[in-house]
Order: sequence, then C-alpha cells, then structure tokens
Amino acid sequence: MINITLPDNSVHQYEPGVTALEIARNISDGLARNVLSAKVNGEIWDATRAIHNDAKVQLLTWNDPGGKATMWHSSAHLMAEAIEQLYPGVKFGIGPDIENGFYYDIDTGDITLTDADLVAIEKRMLELAREKQHFKRVEVSKQEALDYFKEKGDEYKLELINELKDGEITFYKSGTFTDLCRGPHLPDTGFIKSVKLTSIAGAYWRGDEKRKQLTRIYGITFPKKKELDEYLEMLEEAKKRDHRKLGKEMELFTFSQKVGAGLPLWLPKGAQLRERLEQYLKKVQKEAGYLPVITPHIGNVNLYKTSGHYDKYGEDSFRPITTPVEGEEFFLKPMNCPHHCEIYNAKPHSYKDLPIRYAEFGTVYRYEQSGELHGLTRVRGFTQDDAHIFCTPDQIKSEFKDVIKIIMRIFKSLDFKDFITQISLRDPDNPDKYIGSDENWEKAERAILEVADEEGLEAITVYGEAAFYGPKMDFMVKDALGRKWQLGTIQVDYNLPERFDLTYVGADNEKHRPVMIHRAPFGSLERFVAVLVEHCAGNFPLWLSPDQAIILPISEKYQNYAEKVLQFLNNCDIRGLIDDRSEKVSRKIRDAEIKKIPYMLIVGEKEAADGQLSVRKHGEGDLGVFSLDQFAQMIEKEVTRLQGFEV
Repeated sequence: MINITLPDNSVHQYEPGVTALEIARNISDGLARNVLSAKVNGEIWDATRAIHNDAKVQLLTWNDPGGKATMWHSSAHLMAEAIEQLYPGVKFGIGPDIENGFYYDIDTGDITLTDADLVAIEKRMLELAREKQHFKRVEVSKQEALDYFKEKGDEYKLELINELKDGEITFYKSGTFTDLCRGPHLPDTGFIKSVKLTSIAGAYWRGDEKRKQLTRIYGITFPKKKELDEYLEMLEEAKKRDHRKLGKEMELFTFSQKVGAGLPLWLPKGAQLRERLEQYLKKVQKEAGYLPVITPHIGNVNLYKTSGHYDKYGEDSFRPITTPVEGEEFFLKPMNCPHHCEIYNAKPHSYKDLPIRYAEFGTVYRYEQSGELHGLTRVRGFTQDDAHIFCTPDQIKSEFKDVIKIIMRIFKSLDFKDFITQISLRDPDNPDKYIGSDENWEKAERAILEVADEEGLEAITVYGEAAFYGPKMDFMVKDALGRKWQLGTIQVDYNLPERFDLTYVGADNEKHRPVMIHRAPFGSLERFVAVLVEHCAGNFPLWLSPDQAIILPISEKYQNYAEKVLQFLNNCDIRGLIDDRSEKVSRKIRDAEIKKIPYMLIVGEKEAADGQLSVRKHGEGDLGVFSLDQFAQMIEKEVTRLQGFEV
C-alpha cells in the first residue's frame, strides 16, 4: 500500500497505481465530478495518471488556478483538433494555457483565417467536447516522436523534439488529434461546456522576427455558460476602459510612426498627470531619506558588461551606438542600476554613511518586438521610478520593510485595495540563468522570506521568476475588473556590489561589501498610468485629475464672476476651467459628467451676489452652497486624505 497525504494532513492508504480521480471518488461522487487535475508532490498531473509511490495530493477543481490552467491547456488541444479537421494539412507550433484562456500558433499554409472563421471553429469544438473524448498520455521514445511528425511533415514539432532528451517525451491523444505535450489534461473533453475564440493575431515562430509568422488564435473556455457570459461582459467593460481609447479621448498621450513604434509622446494633460505622480513620490521619498540623482540616457558598453546586463539582455537592447573612436560603443540605457553603482563609487563610504538611498525617474530603453507592443503597457522607452539602497547586511530587513510601507501608501492613495504579494526565487533546475554565488543567493532569499513572515504578508512563492542578479518581491494588483498587474517591486542584490567592487569601511576599520536593494513602487510610469486609467475608467483620484473643477456660469452675465472664481482656484492650486459656451447649464453639467471632472461649480445671480458656489460632485449630484474658502478647504482635505500627508 502507498500513503496519500491530503491538504488537511490526513493520510489514506491505497493500492499502488491509484489515480487522483479515484481518490476523489472515494471522498464523494460530487467531488469526483468536479476534479480537473491534481497536484502530486507539488507538480500538476492528469487526474487519471497512476500514482505508484507515497505522495502529497491536492485535488484541483475549477476554483483552483491549476484547475483552470488544465482546462485551458486541454482547450488548446481541442481547438487544434477542430482546426485540423476543418482545415486538413495545417501545422502546429505551441499551444499553452495563459492567464485568461489559451492560444495556439498555427501554420495555415495557403489558408488565411479571419475572425469570420472563428464561429465555425467554436461550433466544431463544442461538438467534439460533447463527445467526451478522453485525453490519453503516452510515453514515446525520441525516435518514435521524430518518425511520427516527419510523416506529418510538421517541422515545428520536429524542432521541439530535437531539443528534448530521450525518455522525457510524451504525446497526448484525444479524438483524432495527437500532440507533443507534457500535459496535464482533463479526464475528458466533456468538462468544456462553453467556448469563445477571442482574437486572431500574427506571431513569429519562437518569437523570432527572422522566422516565419504563424497565425495565433486566442480563446477561453468555461465549465458553465453563465461564466462565459460574465466574462464577455467583463471584456466589454474592459474595452470601455481601454487606456488606449481613454488616453486618446482624455488627450493624455499619443504615438507617432515618425517618432517610432513603442515610443510614447505625452500630451500636456498626460505630462501634467505624470508630473503629479512624480512629485507625489518625490515628496514621499524625501520624507524617507532618499537622495535624488540623475544619470544619462546612454552608457559605455563596458558598464553593462560589468553589470551582466549585456550578456543577459544584449539581444533585447537597441543596437550599439558607435563613435569615431575605434572600438568605442555605447548602449541606450537598459537599466539604471549600473549608473547608480558608479555614483556610489564616486567617493569612499563609512558604515556611518549607510544606508544611502539614491532615487531617479530614469528613462530606459528595451527593443521589444513589434508584435508585443501594446499601448503604454509594453513600450520601448519607459521611465522607472527607480531607487537603489546601499546598506549593511544587518540593515536589509528594516530597509525592505520601509519600502513595503511606501508601496502600501501609494496603493492606498490610488485605491488599489486588492493585491497579492509574490516572492520570486531562483529556478533550482536552471542555475545558469543567474549570476553570483549560492551563498549570496541563499542570504538574499532568506531575508525576503523572513520580511514577508514578519510583516504578515500572505505571500505566494514562485520559483524561476527571480531577476538574474537576485530574488525579489512583487506586488500583483487586481484592478476594478479583477485583472492582475505586476506593479511595485523590491529586489535584494548581493551580486552587483561585487561586480562593481562597492565597499564601505566598517566599525572594524576594514572594507566590507554593501548590499543593494532595488525598488520601484510604480514599476514604470507608462505601465502604471495605463493600469490606473483602466482601473478607475478615467475617474482619477482628485489629486491626480487633470481638471479638478469646472465653473459653469448659467449665462454670460456671470462670466466676470466665473473668472474671479477661476483666479481664486488658481491661487489655491486647484486646477480649474470655465465652460463659457452659450449652452443651457443642464447641457454643461452633462458634458462635465462625460469628461469625468470631479467638481462642477455653478454660478448665477445669487452666487455672484453672495460670493458663493453651488457645488455638484461627479457621479453624486448636488452638495449644496459653499463659500469660496469652504470649497478650497474641502478640496485640500480630500487631497491630503487621499495622499496620506498630514496637514
């Protein structure tokens, strides 16, 4: 007998060869009907795969991320089967599950698939799903795998197989479709009840622009039609909130092919919004003891060879800039941290100087592939709210905790209430991805884990997502539509101080190596603004709103008073404007609501005579009559409360 330990730590004995589905059925038939896959000793398996040794087993349903991933991976296979039946002769690249659904990259040959073809593919998928086709896992030799796909003439699968080792190759078969795949998959296709293929795009094979462009079809599936309907409603709302659409309507930013793809141009209102974010963080950082620095947009290639960025990211950088001096090359700055290391090195330091905190809104450049560019969320030039803390080893935890406080303060000021903390550690199976000694990595990882525990953060730990020079803590924010975005990040780094030979003189009068903490609460201003626009649908917090108040004179007779009110607002640093159109005040109110202006100040005969304002709030209606001073005080209190600064 083998021992199966369930999440509640109960231990049950079964015959070797038992499956997770049988274990579920032993608990209840209802549970068995909902099990999609299982986590066996931390690895997700098919629910129908035999377990031959003692194991920790967690049964996964649609309510578990692993269960959803299994559903969507299986749905990619189901879509491939439908496409192969409808369009014989197509070839398949890869078809993974993603955060919301799945995709498959397909070489359609001479066939051009359009959005109009997706309906027929969806219909065929549902027909195949109703057949309740079983997913069968088959272990094959490398030669068997090569022979099978040679016969099919699929060069994409052959390329993938040639990179695998004999003894680690599996096929999955369902219905008429066989695929090279590690799994896991559903017990059968019957779990898939509703299907929506969402879009078609082009994708270069293996992300290489020099290789063939394949057709990528995205889709999503659900176990109930109601859930699909809710998802489609969310998509419609997301379209309304799309930062590219709202950014254009609100005149925040634009792009120009003449300037270059992925290089945003900030319009006056967007530049002012960005400036307010910068000034807010600068004020927070000043309170926390950060020192401002400025570094150039380029650096000598040897700077990035020293840091390791050249080896790791050279292919993703813009081509080097050559000079008249033979052999001299510069790079557009891909990271700010090497420059900050050199600022630290500009003079000797004592342990009494530490911690030293350098902060910069530094613009960096990465050559993202054109197909991956997306509004402000994926660009080629972006500004990081970067800071680097140089500290002693015993200061790491206190500095790390202080950065967490800054991030929490920012999230509160912008109404990001729902977020999770992710700790990203090394991939133990791929040590070549990282620089530095095991000893330094272990110290850095231990420090982050201890801080998370001491701060009571319910952090999830992910292996393989660390930066190449150190582990990190990321803050994944859920927006108003429930979508996750990685925003704030904190990283512990023992390696760059070694590479740049950074030192300080300790109390023992000997030289010691500082530790470096990288942090960026916003991440990048471009991405942060995009997420913020979509999160609040353009209804920015009062302190960020491009226009905080609009003055609505009920007729041109009160234009002079409106101008006096505007001057008063300007003197109080309240951003305002006047709607002096010859329209009825009801029309002006409606238009101000559409423009999402927080406050509407209506002025007529009584207001002008008494020096007052009739105040309306966006989305709420009339607030009553205020004096000018009362209104200014209300705005100041609201801004101060939102930003978290004491008056």
